[in-house]
Amino acid sequence: MNFHGTEVRQKALTLLRDGVANAEVARTFSIPPGTISYWKHLHRAKRGECPGKHDPKCPRCDGRHLDTAAFSYLLGLYLGDGHISHCSQHRVPNLMVTCDESWPGLMDACEQAMRRVFPDNAVCRVRKTGCRNVKVYSKHLHCLFPQHGPGKKHERSIALAPWQQVIVDDHPWEFIRGLIHSDGCRITNWTTRLVAGERKRYEYPRYFFTNVSDDIRKLFTDTLDKLGIDWTHCTRHGNPYNISVARKASVALMDTHVGPKH
Repeated sequence: MNFHGTEVRQKALTLLRDGVANAEVARTFSIPPGTISYWKHLHRAKRGECPGKHDPKCPRCDGRHLDTAAFSYLLGLYLGDGHISHCSQHRVPNLMVTCDESWPGLMDACEQAMRRVFPDNAVCRVRKTGCRNVKVYSKHLHCLFPQHGPGKKHERSIALAPWQQVIVDDHPWEFIRGLIHSDGCRITNWTTRLVAGERKRYEYPRYFFTNVSDDIRKLFTDTLDKLGIDWTHCTRHGNPYNISVARKASVALMDTHVGPKH
């Protein structure tokens, strides 16, 4: 929204071109200095007077190299605990992945993946109660994450673009790791068995993935199928939102490539 009008803006730009200081122009028109600086920056950018200040290139729009392994992991994180927002305070949308402070290693892995996928963009962490939001700002987030849209993920269709599917097929374990790190866990289950007439406790490791979206759960299980991982639905309270991996050989593979959160 233009609060100051085009005529005021043009008069301010004329003074700036004549060498009048930003602060003096701001006082003349009773406009915040930050607004004056922003007008000056946009004007200089349009005239090509901002050497070295270029928008980072996009793998989809400009053919920039994309670290596909890091992207596959980040895609899994995004489908679980990530979202793209464009608030009024910022002119560029941001990708935000919420990470529990109980898992600092996961937070580090998330930030590293963002830096590898967006090597020319700033990545930051924003502290919240019990968690931190790992964020990156980029004008090309919608190019890399076309799943973004209005409403909650489980209320709309979620499907991978063909080029994304190629990346996931090339780096399936990174995709699974991202999904587990966002909406999954590795736990120790227990049961009892009769051994020589005596009931004894028996413990075994198990992976769970929980997501309300049918589409996202299918992306997870389809990738497990391609990796030869045995899985089952685990309905709880009538809700089929849980995918379980409990067979010994499959858990061993998951431990090799995913492992517990840390």
